[in-house]
Amino acid sequence: MSHDVLVQDAVDEPAVTNETEEQILARVRTTARRARIRTWGLRVALVALWLGAWELTATVWIDPFFYSKPSLIWARLVEWFTEGTQFGSIWLQIYTTVQEAVLGFVIGTVAGVVLGVLLGRSRYWAEVLAPFIKALNAVPRIVLASLFIIWFGLGLSSKVATVVVLVFFAVFFNAFTGAREVDGNVIDNARILGASRRQVLVSIVLPSATTWILSSLHTAFGFALIGAVVGEYAGASKGLGLLISNAQGTFDSAGIYAGMIIVTVAALIAEWGIGTAENRLLKWRPSQSTSNHGI
Repeated sequence: MSHDVLVQDAVDEPAVTNETEEQILARVRTTARRARIRTWGLRVALVALWLGAWELTATVWIDPFFYSKPSLIWARLVEWFTEGTQFGSIWLQIYTTVQEAVLGFVIGTVAGVVLGVLLGRSRYWAEVLAPFIKALNAVPRIVLASLFIIWFGLGLSSKVATVVVLVFFAVFFNAFTGAREVDGNVIDNARILGASRRQVLVSIVLPSATTWILSSLHTAFGFALIGAVVGEYAGASKGLGLLISNAQGTFDSAGIYAGMIIVTVAALIAEWGIGTAENRLLKWRPSQSTSNHGI
């Protein structure tokens, strides 16, 4: 009896299948693709729900003159990209703002990395300059934008200067912290082996601070666009900030939203580029286990 039961159990047990490596990889890719589709589907659904609710509310309950609505914003975007703006082609406005943001971003990033790493490795000079750096960081940026317009005029220079100030501090503090967080034992071992200060800085400190520096660039380019728009808002002859300022002056809420959307799209494209560059530069970094908590 027991022998028959054992035989029956063995027959009922599912057969164990040995998957090949290609099958496992295909299954993983399929699962990842389905997860991406579900994620993007939920995102699109949320955006559609939000826009639909806004359109309905602005049509039935609230005044679209003050709050605008998606259909009016879309009409303004179509007008700008097909007929142009009061100040010329929309592509010229986008190019001007992006040019100011990119130039200021590069200058501010280089200055922030260099000064942050150097002060991070020099406790004496960090102590000496700390009050001045904190005081400069506390100055309202809109005030500096107005001063830069007085000093440099309405052209490119004043906007780049505003962007540099915003980007510099965002990068500086991360570079400073990254340089301070380098493992002291690694530096001591390198010095024992005869490494010079320059070799320690280039071969140990900078690679160790790279993660800190690259993480700051994600927010720094957003600050760069903000600085360019704020500078143009304070005074300019072209740019997206000028479009937004003009829309405010004419009570064109749809124009304000349209300008915001263009700036947001530019920031998202830059974020994608920075993320791609970060993944390529940090291939050596051990992969981190993904968290189930998302953000």
